Order: sequence, then structure tokens, then C-alpha cells
Amino acid sequence: MTEFHHDKIDTLVLGRQFRQPETQEFVLEHYRSARFRDVLRVELDDGEAWLFDYGALILWGVSEQSKQTLIARLQDLVEDPLAKAEHERYKFGFGKTGELKIHQDTVFLPDQEPLSRLAVSHAFAQSIKLAAFEDLAQAVIEENAHIPRALALRGKSPLGRRQLSQKRGELFSTKSDILLNFNLLDTPEFFWDYPELESFYLLASRYLDVLPRVDLLSKKLETIRELLEMLATEENHKHASFLEWIIIILIAVDIVLYFGH
Repeated sequence: MTEFHHDKIDTLVLGRQFRQPETQEFVLEHYRSARFRDVLRVELDDGEAWLFDYGALILWGVSEQSKQTLIARLQDLVEDPLAKAEHERYKFGFGKTGELKIHQDTVFLPDQEPLSRLAVSHAFAQSIKLAAFEDLAQAVIEENAHIPRALALRGKSPLGRRQLSQKRGELFSTKSDILLNFNLLDTPEFFWDYPELESFYLLASRYLDVLPRVDLLSKKLETIRELLEMLATEENHKHASFLEWIIIILIAVDIVLYFGH
């Protein structure tokens, strides 16, 4: 049975994802561990950690010293590490009803089975990964807030074609990560093997408002996309008009030269 240092759950995102197979090889070599599809369980002296391939780290009952030591050892295995790790904290205990309950950020587990904690950890991992995307989306919104103001004041876009293309690419990459790459909308494949634990995940996911937050975030990003698409269309029209004028001028010059001879 796992010994816990305290009754806290630390949820973190360290970066875009853990590099594989390097992370699995490192963990298997240095810790008592096991893999469950896209998650690695790491047994520590004072708790346990769950490493999700998409860069999330969920720690149950782990002391601050052990947490910092593990994070430091994982840093070189993180792809696109965050300057400051996204972090949230909850509490846990063991209920007497045989059912999972979550109340006021405290998880009451029905038993002490590691897989029960993993089922809940899947929801926590999706939530903290989503929090990192929410911060990124807010930064994108603030970064582009001057565009509609500039349009209203000057009647033209403050961005050139290259800048617009770059911003559209960044936005597409962010939205693809949210909707496609990191399964934030899907029930994790782990529950194909353990369907009896899916209700734990669904309860935690609902408590954390994962799907409504994904929907709201997608709408915010879609609003920015529509603005950038409109500006890109306008720039393309300007560029096409510019090329048309060049062609007209060249034809006019050619006519003048022809009749001049």
C-alpha cells in the first residue's frame, strides 16, 4: 500500500509533452514504475506521481522536496517547457460509502487502489493542461486586442501579410493541440481496459468543468481566427489590386514604347 506524506494532490503542466521513449526509459531505470497506455505511474517514498505523455504531472501525497526533486529530474525530458509550470492543488481522503465524491476541492476516494486514483488523475491532467491553454489563449487575445481598435480608428489593418500568416499559423497550432493532439475532448483510452472506472473520471471531469471550458476556449479562439481571416482576405485583395495596377502600367508602357517607334 502506498504511503502518503500528506493529503494534497498537486497537478502541474511542465511543457508541451514528455519526450518518448526517453522519459519511459529514464523512469523505468530510476523508479518503481508501470505504464498504463499514455501514463506512467511512479512510486515515490512518500506518495506517487502520474506522468501523462502530454506534459501533465499529477502527484498524490508527495512532499515538496520529493516533488521538486522529481520535477528537476524531468526537466530535460520535457519538450517546449513552460517558463513557469502551471499548478493547482486539491485534497484527498478516503470515504466510507464505497463511492467517489468530490466536494470543495476535496476528493473522497472509495478505496486505496492506485487505478482509482489514476481514473481521477486523468480528469485532473486534462483540467491542468486546459488551464495552460487558457493562459495561452488569454495571452493571444491580449496580444491581438489592438487590431480591432486600430481598424476602428484608422480603417486599416496594422499587420502585414507575413505577420497575419504567422499569427494564423500560431492560432491553428494552438487550436489543433486543444481539439486534436491532446485528447482534451475524448474519454482517455485507459477506460477501454477499465470501463468500471470510467464513472470516476466522468464525475471528476464534470466537477472540473472540462468540456464547458474547452467549448468556451474554442469560441474565443474562433473569434480571433475570424478576425485574422477577415484581415488576410483584405490584404489579399490589396495585393491583387497592386498586381493588377503593375500589369496595367506595364501594358501602358509597352504601348507607349511600341507607338513611339
